[in-house]
Order: sequence, then C-alpha cells, then structure tokens
Amino acid sequence: MSVDPTGLTEEPAPEPAPGQQLSFAAQELRLISALVFLMALGLFLALPFVLSIGSVVFLPLVSAVILTIILSPLADKLASWGLPNFLASLLALLAFLGVLAVALTVVLQPAVSLFDDVPAMITQVQKHFAELRTMFSWITDLNQQLGGFDGGEEVREVVVATPSFLEQLAFATPTVLLEVLLTFMMAFFMIEARIRLRRRLLLDRQQVGASLKAARAMREVQDRVAAYILTVGLINTGVGIVVALGAWIMGLEAPMMWGGLAALLNFVPYVGPLAMIGLLSLFGIGSADHLLVGLIPAAAYLGLHTIEANIVTPAVLGARFTMNPVLILLALTYFGWIWGVAGALLSVPILLTLTALIDHLGRPNFIGFLFGEPLFAANVLDLQHED
Repeated sequence: MSVDPTGLTEEPAPEPAPGQQLSFAAQELRLISALVFLMALGLFLALPFVLSIGSVVFLPLVSAVILTIILSPLADKLASWGLPNFLASLLALLAFLGVLAVALTVVLQPAVSLFDDVPAMITQVQKHFAELRTMFSWITDLNQQLGGFDGGEEVREVVVATPSFLEQLAFATPTVLLEVLLTFMMAFFMIEARIRLRRRLLLDRQQVGASLKAARAMREVQDRVAAYILTVGLINTGVGIVVALGAWIMGLEAPMMWGGLAALLNFVPYVGPLAMIGLLSLFGIGSADHLLVGLIPAAAYLGLHTIEANIVTPAVLGARFTMNPVLILLALTYFGWIWGVAGALLSVPILLTLTALIDHLGRPNFIGFLFGEPLFAANVLDLQHED
C-alpha cells in the first residue's frame, strides 16, 4: 500500500506469477552463462599467444606445478619416516633428477656412438629408394608426358637462407638451461611449501563446505595425476624392456637405446609411438640389405604398441583415467603448438589436472548451452528445486 499526496490509496502492484519469476531467473542465468561462455572462449583463443611469448616464465611455472603434484606424495612419504620437510622435499626432487639422468644416459650415450654410422645408413636408404624409384619409373614417365601439355615453362627455384642446426642450437641452449634451472628451483620451493599451502587453503575458508571442497579437489588432483604418471611410467618401462629385448634378438645396435627411447616416447600419446615407428623404419631400412627386412623392427613395434594401447593400458588404468581421445589430441596440439616438445610432454598431466578440477568445480555443458540448456548442470537442479 502506498499513499499519494491527495490522500487517496493506490492498489498494490500485482506480484509476478511463479512461472514468470522462474522465466526471469532463467533469462538472467542464460545471460550470465553467455558472458561466461564468451569470456572462456576469448581466453582459450588468446592464451596461446600469451603463453608462447612468455614461455620463459610460464613454461617453468607450469612444469614446476606438475612436478610438485607428482613428487608431493613421495615427499609426504619421506616426511612420514621422520625426515625434516626440507630434506624430504630435496630428496624427492633428487630422486626424480636421478631417474631422468639415467633415462637420458641410456638413450643419448649409445646415440652418440651411432652417430658415425649415420652417413652409411643414409647411403643405404638412398639405395633402397632408388630401387623403388626404378620399379615405379612408369609413374615418372607418365607425369612427364602429362607435364608436356602445359607448355613446359621453365621453373625457377628460390632458396631461402636459414641458420644452420648448430647455430640454432647455440642460440637455444642458454634459454633452455635457464628454463630448466627455473623449473627445478620453483619445483623445490613449491614442494617444500606444500604443507603451508594446504593449511592456507583449508583453514582460510569462511565456510566448512568450502574447506572440504578445497581439500577434496587438492587430494583428487594429486592422486589422479601422480597415480597416472606412476602407472604409465611402469607400463612404459615394461614396453622399453620388451623393445630392448626385441632389438637384441633382431641384432640391432644399441638395444638399450631403443628400449629407453620407446619408453620415453610412449609418454606422448599417439605422436610418440608414431615417431618411434618412423625411427625404427629409417634405421631398419638403412641397416638392412632388403627393404622388407628393414621394416621388420617397425612392424614388430607396431604390434607391441597395438597390444599395449588396446589391452594392457586400459586394463591397468581402468575407467578412472580413461580420457576422450579427441581431448588428448586437442591438448597435444594446443600445448605442442605453444611450447613444442615440452608442451606435448606436459599436455596429458595438464589435461588430467584440469579434468580433476572441473569435476569438483562443475563441468560446463558447452554443447547443451548452444541449444538453450544451462551452462552448468547444477543450474538445472537449482531451477527444478525452485519450481
């Protein structure tokens, strides 16, 4: 009721119907969701350029975060044995560096000794391809005959001078060393500060529910990423042992190198095994007298990878770590484009971390949002509850 200056009373304004209130709430929610969707899309499109330009800062930071997630359980285990937190963090990082140094030594040392045989292998590969070119010379003749119909104009080639491999390596080495040093320094300080970070996330929340949600999110991210890396590392070690034994049986030089290379490349889904098949094909063709014989090592590895990727890995990892192959390829392309080989190696751990966080914060419904549904599934339950 309201009173005007004349003293007459006015009728109260009619209240909106419950269905109309729900409609207004749905429209407001739709508008907010549209803004969130556009902001997320803009961030997704702009983030690669920012991360690529600032790779000297962002790549060590992201790598240090992933290392912290992986090595924190080991540091917690060492601390539970009575070691001081500082010493437990240092030993966890040194253990990782030791494993990495052994893996690189197994791969790089034989590769350096085989470097002298590369010219002979290149000559052998050229010989095999010359034989193939002779076998299919009729295709070349057909192309030449078809090319005669276009007038046979002279084609000029333009050669662009580029820096040599040694020059590129000399320019890149200081940056790589700086990034590696920053990565391990930040990883150590993050591992050492993990207990204080957990307390701050848990105790500084004003609501108990928020503290529990933060604790569950931290635990889920740490358990999922660390368990995935450990399990995949054990599987890849088994693959490396089998490949080393197979290379030794087939008489390939440096079987330990091939085993270590197979184990390391298998950490990069899809792309790593394809690179391994290409290397085995080139090395086999370059060291064999016949083309088909040279393809046997690559064919054997392809069979092993088929069994490992379709039977062993799904059975060991289970449904908890199963990810959409499209998301994996998108992450490989996205982070590989930004940071190259380092981005490809970090793509799956980053994807696992984001997936675990999204599971706790709310999984966005992008496809349904385009057809009029709420952006988050929780919004549907809220509207139904209000109704």
